[in-house]
Amino acid sequence: MSDITASEPPALRIDPPRFLRGAVLTRLFALLPEARVVGGAVRDALAGRRSADIDLASPLPPQEVTHRLREADIRVVPTGLAHGTVTAVLRGHPIEITTLRRDVATDGRHAEVTFTDDWRQDAARRDFTINALSMAPDGAVYDYFGGVADLKAGIVRFVGDPAQRIAEDYLRVLRYMRFYARYASAPPDAAVRAALRDAVPRLDRLSAERVWSELRQILGTPDPTRAIALMAELGILAAVIQEGTDPSHLARLVAARAPADPLQRLAALLTGDVEAIADRLKLSGEERRRLLALRATPLASPGDDDAALRRLLADHDRAALIDRTWLDGEATKAWTTLRTRLAGLPQPVFPLEGRDVVALGVSPGQRVGALLRTTRAWWLAGGCVATAEACRREVLRHLVG
Repeated sequence: MSDITASEPPALRIDPPRFLRGAVLTRLFALLPEARVVGGAVRDALAGRRSADIDLASPLPPQEVTHRLREADIRVVPTGLAHGTVTAVLRGHPIEITTLRRDVATDGRHAEVTFTDDWRQDAARRDFTINALSMAPDGAVYDYFGGVADLKAGIVRFVGDPAQRIAEDYLRVLRYMRFYARYASAPPDAAVRAALRDAVPRLDRLSAERVWSELRQILGTPDPTRAIALMAELGILAAVIQEGTDPSHLARLVAARAPADPLQRLAALLTGDVEAIADRLKLSGEERRRLLALRATPLASPGDDDAALRRLLADHDRAALIDRTWLDGEATKAWTTLRTRLAGLPQPVFPLEGRDVVALGVSPGQRVGALLRTTRAWWLAGGCVATAEACRREVLRHLVG
């Protein structure tokens, strides 16, 4: 173990957060007492936020980490041995444990690393000061680059020269925007703005999956409008959403206190071809379906009576209808009441099937389908309340007519 690791004083000490006192981490720290929590869990603990993921770092090489865990009958998955990462699985909870590293070479997206036992060297390779924090099991927080002060001041600051750090990994442009959306209260300084703007032509090196992953997280923050406005100003937004955007529409959606739904917000932001962006960003099938529905579903109106709303519900997904009221409605009580009505009305289901028409004496074939369509149109026109018996009478009326 290096002298730095052994002698460094913590920047501050806090009461250990609840997650540090859980059975899973208690057992891991018993086996790896030199390990610390790193990254988002530390940052969120200091910011008073809950963190979904907890990652550990250790000065021990991955082989020694694996040996200690397996000796204790803990399942170990070698998830990223080339980069020193293994995953311990305890009680169904996966915890990543990564050996301290320093970068040897970078190519704008990936890094070649070597292992170290120096916590400062490991912190120095991280992107932002608020991500370079680590926490010991007793709540001691280690801060090598002023991350605690930056977190308090609402500043997202690169560790080192912004242009150099971005050139190491151009995904950091979007990561900056994600952290800016969530943590910043102060605008970026001139050096950061210049580095972000200069990196825009290199964003085409990033995979579509990573771009969408970051964009989805930006749009999922409580209020992404400042970050989106900054992205638009610096040319980043046009680079990642080439189909065209209108940030003012997103701002209106957020101001209306719509749910923090990334796809709904993407639909609000987007002005261009929905299918094109779904293809280019390689959205999942469900994401693609939802995005198309958000743009194609008809808009209900507060003035619609229950019959009109039932007709919409008979032909369209309830959630998509409600989403459209957020996208194109207004922030008034009438639109809030409309959403409540849409949520509360029973889903109308046309009560006849082909076999019901055949049972009335119609031979199987095209005429069955035609009668069903005609009768369903009559059922819709009546507000979707006609019973199965009433619909059968309507079929018979056409048969005898």
